[in-house]
Amino acid sequence: MKCVIIDDEPLAVDLLVEFVGRVDSLELVTTFTNAIDAISIINQSQIDLIFLDIEMPHFSGIDFINAIEKKPLIIFTTAYSNYAVEGFNLGAVDYLVKPIPFNRFLKSVLRAQQIFAPKNLPIETSTANTPEIEHDFMFVRAEYENVKINFADILFIEGLKDYVKIYTTDNKYTLTLISLIKLENLLSSKGFARIHRSYIINIKHVKSIQKNKVLMAEKRIPISESYKTSFFEKINI
Repeated sequence: MKCVIIDDEPLAVDLLVEFVGRVDSLELVTTFTNAIDAISIINQSQIDLIFLDIEMPHFSGIDFINAIEKKPLIIFTTAYSNYAVEGFNLGAVDYLVKPIPFNRFLKSVLRAQQIFAPKNLPIETSTANTPEIEHDFMFVRAEYENVKINFADILFIEGLKDYVKIYTTDNKYTLTLISLIKLENLLSSKGFARIHRSYIINIKHVKSIQKNKVLMAEKRIPISESYKTSFFEKINI
């Protein structure tokens, strides 16, 4: 992966240059101590990964991401932990808090490689002899890892603006940044139903239907009028 380092602290740049040099899969293109100077290079060159500081004078790392046209993979490198949520909302691969140990740096790079590799696989011209694999699970990003969730273990999913809560049979939930409509498209053919603008349920876990509500575990979830007909058709009521 071709990478760039953007950080206003020369010592931090030197450390990252050393770390990049230890990883054979990384090719350092250049470094910047000013995010503004990096914009034209990023927009005009093929850069795959940026190590980006957030707190920089006059023009922050957040400003930089909003200014560039091309969107390479981003790993934030910062002395401040309070930007973590905003960083992940911007699609960052990872968020490294200084001082950065090499093992934590390497873990972030490996994560970036996992994202980078599938996007750069050659496109097959024919799939006639390649069967489509139907998975019974999905991976969702939660905090600093990708969590595997089996469809059969999902009770229901609650939408919260840009996030969703996925409730499972072990009385836990996973909070992840994904749209409810995307999950609806993924799960509608796998025994799930949208019953409300904020809820998708796993039909096999429905205990009972009470007027305009369904009972899931110990929680009563509303059925809205706009989804009632399609839901009842799906369960043959």
